[in-house]
Amino acid sequence: MKVALTIGGSDSGGGAGIQADLHTFASHGLHGTSALTAITAQNTQGVLAWSAIEPALVAAQIDAVASDMAVAAAKTGMLATVAGIEAVAEAVRRHAIRPLVVDPVMVSRSGDRLLAPLAERAYLDLIFPLATVLTPNVLEAELLLGYPVRDLESMRRAARDLGAMGPRSVLVKGGGIPGSPVALDVLFDGEGLLELSVPRLDTPNTHGTGCTLAAAIASRLALGETVPAAVRGAKLYLTEALRLSCSVGRGRGCPRPHPAIAPHPLVG
Repeated sequence: MKVALTIGGSDSGGGAGIQADLHTFASHGLHGTSALTAITAQNTQGVLAWSAIEPALVAAQIDAVASDMAVAAAKTGMLATVAGIEAVAEAVRRHAIRPLVVDPVMVSRSGDRLLAPLAERAYLDLIFPLATVLTPNVLEAELLLGYPVRDLESMRRAARDLGAMGPRSVLVKGGGIPGSPVALDVLFDGEGLLELSVPRLDTPNTHGTGCTLAAAIASRLALGETVPAAVRGAKLYLTEALRLSCSVGRGRGCPRPHPAIAPHPLVG
């Protein structure tokens, strides 16, 4: 049984964050472990309140897992504070945790800033160089690069420019681009560009999609896939999870984990 580690915030509503990641790890046949960076009072309609975990305790959780189990892959989500980012970066380096998928939780689809400027700088300096795959949405790409990312050409440019900041690969997610008939993502793997598109699904159940996609990429990397194959498979996994999603709560709802499409080590 291979082990995957998620480092991020807890979603009390069960649709995003640590909870979504653990669902996704299980759907891929992995043993999921976690290090909580924050606790949120959250549901499908939004975040009501949150509190960061003491950085030393965040590091202790990572130490506890990595000193006892062979972590085949990890992903980060909400890192909350500068001190939390520093603690996570140091622990990841200390235990040489690779591959690492970094979901830079900086801006929501509604455009809300989720990190202070100093924390954004810490992400760039400390976390990006550790990333095997970075998975920003278009709004996060705009924030990081300072120019609009609203179409295919700008997504290609953003993927290359973000790749120059340290990550080995960058997946720019275009699902938040309004009016597009397809859900288009662009991957830069350090050498070339790969465009991935599927028809856009008419569903309100999009809460936790970013967490689920990043966790699925980490899962497939843990199972030995290459970055392009892991990204392609994860996008198909998320698309199927959205197609089969069922509404919970009164807000955006959540993708539904679907073990029937879990990968097998012997089947691509």
